[in-house]
Amino acid sequence: MRSISRKALQVPACGGAPAGSNLTDYTMPKVKTNSSAKKRFKVTGTGEITFQKAFKRHILTKKSNKRKRSLRKKGVVGDTNKDFVMRLLRLK
Repeated sequence: MRSISRKALQVPACGGAPAGSNLTDYTMPKVKTNSSAKKRFKVTGTGEITFQKAFKRHILTKKSNKRKRSLRKKGVVGDTNKDFVMRLLRLK
């Protein structure tokens, strides 16, 4: 049996099915969610995108209680970055 190289199965840059393939056997590649984004962001029930704030892991002795208390709360992605994060999470 003849093996087909990976290069022969790749989709050309102009789009469409790979050369020499039957169109009925071809399926479009899956669109994947960005792995780092799905670990860092959560979508709330109201549609807001939240994230964990930075600077709360170590060297906490020099930080004030007020500062540490405010770092406990979730951050919300602003309007300027919301479209970009939604695209990473494949919500748009």
